[in-house]
Amino acid sequence: MAGPADPPGGTPEGAPSGGEDEYRSVVFDESFVRAARLQEFSAEERITDHAPAVRRRPRRRRGLSRQVLVLVVLIALAFGTAIYMGVQHPYRAATAGEAVEPLRMTVLPLEPEGRVPGTTSVEQLYARSPAAQFRVGAEGVPLPASRHTAHFSDGQVVAALLTAKDYVVRSALDPAVLTGGETRSVRVLLDADQQEQFDQSLTRPAADGRHAPTGWLVRFDPSRAELADHRIRVQGTLQAAEADPSTLEVTADHTSVYALRPTGAEKGAEASLFTVRRELHFRFDREDLRLHQAQLAVSYVQAGPLSCAEDSAGRLRPLLAGATAEQGGPAGTDPYAAGGTAALCGSLAAGAQPRL
Repeated sequence: MAGPADPPGGTPEGAPSGGEDEYRSVVFDESFVRAARLQEFSAEERITDHAPAVRRRPRRRRGLSRQVLVLVVLIALAFGTAIYMGVQHPYRAATAGEAVEPLRMTVLPLEPEGRVPGTTSVEQLYARSPAAQFRVGAEGVPLPASRHTAHFSDGQVVAALLTAKDYVVRSALDPAVLTGGETRSVRVLLDADQQEQFDQSLTRPAADGRHAPTGWLVRFDPSRAELADHRIRVQGTLQAAEADPSTLEVTADHTSVYALRPTGAEKGAEASLFTVRRELHFRFDREDLRLHQAQLAVSYVQAGPLSCAEDSAGRLRPLLAGATAEQGGPAGTDPYAAGGTAALCGSLAAGAQPRL
């Protein structure tokens, strides 16, 4: 018969015998089970003395989520845009294709009706002339009260006025410029697109309404006259207005009065007054404002006493104390010459001269 632990049909063929049953050693009777002592290890004991009950799976490196990738791309785009905007001014693109127009200029010599009055006292000259109340030097070029426009801030309007003032002072009040030597201080204030025209005017002067150096700045023939007093008297105005959403315009209208005497003359020599009135029209885009430069669009100059028979385009050749104008009018004007300009000349009113 089969034993108590044998299957009813006996031990299957090929299976181990009852004595070799691998499960027989783990069969306990009821008394053994009741007497068994159960012990549950604490968490610390399980950590220190026993392997963890749950095997930790190695952490898998997950790729960046789509949202993170999008955020990184947006940050990169914003950073790149900021750099680009710092290099390329946002408003420059609107005006980059607009060419700067060349300066249009008119130089009108004023011829005296008689002898040029003069005296050894410069103070007396000024006191008895219409310039008696004029201020000295840059003080005669004050900045007006200004405010923002529709498309330009207060600071931008002030920047335009300051640049225009600097141009007036450097081109008409600097003794180094007046003697015909210094020009760079004026040139650097011009828009880069006008500097070539400025250079051509100095190297190849012409009375063509485009290339007269005296349309850009005031300079005397140093072989004829020199300053008798560096305290030049000035009076005039500055006005700013918005021409369009990308352009500011400043109009400078100033009269400068110079005390002159013959070059190389002794200090006791008689001096006379020479008057220059200039109306300058400046244009500024936002790049000009940033660079402290200007586009000089129009220059209208009246100067005297001068002789209409002499060329005033390259240098001003003043008539000094006691001199009279040469006989003859200005150079002839050819109406058939394409692109030419009329030779102009005016008469200096007696009231514009000192009453000595």
